[in-house]
Formats: sequence, C-alpha cells, structure tokens
Amino acid sequence: MKGLLQNKVILGIDPGTNILGYGVIAVGSKGPRYLTMGTIDMRKEKDPFRKLDMIFTGTGQIMDLYHPDFMAIESPFYGKNPQVILKLGRAQGAAITAALHRGIPVEEYAPRKAKVAITGVGSASKEQVCNMIGRILHLDFSPDHLDATDALAIALCHYYQLTSPLIEVRSSTGWEKFVEENPDRVKK
Repeated sequence: MKGLLQNKVILGIDPGTNILGYGVIAVGSKGPRYLTMGTIDMRKEKDPFRKLDMIFTGTGQIMDLYHPDFMAIESPFYGKNPQVILKLGRAQGAAITAALHRGIPVEEYAPRKAKVAITGVGSASKEQVCNMIGRILHLDFSPDHLDATDALAIALCHYYQLTSPLIEVRSSTGWEKFVEENPDRVKK
C-alpha cells in the first residue's frame, strides 16, 4: 500500500465554528512530509449560516490549491451540550460537502483515535499532540492555534491507517462498536 500512496496529498480537518484547523501532508518515498497548516478564523462572524459558507469556501480554496487525494476529518466528540455537537456537525458537513463537490474521498476519525495514532495515548493533550507532530514531521514550530496541529494529526492518522491497515485507528460508529463488542445483547 505504501507504493500506492506515493505522491499523494492528504488534507486533515479539525472542524469548528469559531476556529477550523487544517493541515496538509504529502506522501513520498520517505513517508509523510509537511506542506502547510493553518486556521480559518470565524470568531468575528456572528451569523452561523455565514460561518458555514466560510467553511465551505475556505476549505474549498485549500483543496483547489493543494489538490488532496484524500480528506480526513475529525468526528464531533460527545459532549454534555447537544448544541455544541449540532454546530460541530454542521461545520463538519460544510467541509465534507466541499470535498465531495470536488470528488475527494472523505474518512472520519474520532479525536481519541487520532491521539492514539500520534502519541500512543488517547487522552493526550493538544500540546502533546503538537510536540509529537513536530517530531514526526521534523518541524520546529509553535502554531498560533493548536487546531492546526490537531488537523495535521488527523491527516497523519489517515496516512497510518492506509499504510498500516492492521493497526486499527479508523473510527466506527457507536452502534457498530456496541454490536461488535456485545453480540449476545443484540436481538435478531
């Protein structure tokens, strides 16, 4: 599979409605290499629908510039506030739609899965993820927003999934996982 990934570009997205992080890596014969990372800052925009347009347009511009072969996106995490999940889902949907509009395949990964893929620890802090990203990609940086390094982590998570499919980092839905782990509790 590694040979099939040569000269491929992976875009990682850490969706948000105030700050969206993105990171782009290229895969060569020596593995992944850093292309760019950054954020789309929407904190000054008050209209939630305008924010979705900014996400669709902004991620689309990144896609048009770097022509990714894959997009990996962080799935919304389960929180106490359903409004937060709804907003994150909308942000995720806007970025996914931009990718699908361009024919770019999309994969979704849970935040914990990406942290495991990068640091080996699912409860790693954003700072720990940032530190490991620097080591993996041989970079010395201090980003303005850790959302950008989180997006690079999602892109690298997808790279690892494609190159080491025996290592399970791919996200599965809660129900799929429940059924797999509890076949005796499912009525047929």
